[in-house]
Parts: sequence; C-alpha cells; structure tokens
Amino acid sequence: MITQLVTSFTGALGFCLVFRLRRRYLFAAPVGGLLTCGVYLAAVSIWGGILMPSLAASAFAAVYAEFLAWLMGAPTTLFLTPALLIPLIPGRPLYYAMYYVVRQESELAQDFARQTAEYALGIALGASLVWAFANMRRSWKHHG
Repeated sequence: MITQLVTSFTGALGFCLVFRLRRRYLFAAPVGGLLTCGVYLAAVSIWGGILMPSLAASAFAAVYAEFLAWLMGAPTTLFLTPALLIPLIPGRPLYYAMYYVVRQESELAQDFARQTAEYALGIALGASLVWAFANMRRSWKHHG
C-alpha cells in the first residue's frame, strides 16, 4: 500500500518533470496522484471490484484538479492529468489483454479486456460527473 502511494507520487512527479510543469505547480500536481491513489485504495477496501473504486478515485481527482485550478489560477488539466491518469491507468489488465490476444487465449483475453473496460468506464464516469457539475455551477454563477 505504501509502495503504491509512493510510486503514484513519483510517477506523477516524473510526468510533471518530463512535461516541464512550472515550479509553482510542481508539488501540488503530484500530490494529486498520491491522494487519488489513496482514495482508490480506500474505495477498494470498501467496495472491492474495479468500477466503483475507479469512479470514486476519478471523481476525487477531478474535484482536486478543479479546486487547485481555481485556487492557483491555472488550467485544470495541469492538475488533472497527473492526478487522474498516472495512478489510475489500467496498465496491467491492458497488457495482459493484449498478451493473451497474441497468444490466442481468448477467454483470458476477454477477462482482462473486461477489467480494462471497467477501469476506463469508472475513470470516464467519475471525471465526467464532476465536470458536468462544475460546468453547471459556472453557468449558474455566470447567468445569475
């Protein structure tokens, strides 16, 4: 568990360094990766499975990114990409889905493809729900 949190932080930090994120944001963005991973791990212990923990962690990452963007006066994507994509990308099931496709083991390939799809659906739904509410809030604020 600690290893996952540390690697989420360092992976997000590495991503920020590779894409030369400004120093002003260089700590806040990877902290989002660490916190998102923590939310995911907590959600797995509560619900188990893939879809609900991914959705919860994705929604958290989107809220975190929206809040920091507002607080620091920066675009949301500067915080969303390291917080959302680095800790939540389903690398293992995607790799094994492709591995078993190449080996022509369709049952295992389908199982890992299903897992990958659950991760992707959870990530997309969680972030989309937060963005929808954030856009509605901005619209209400703008139009009174």
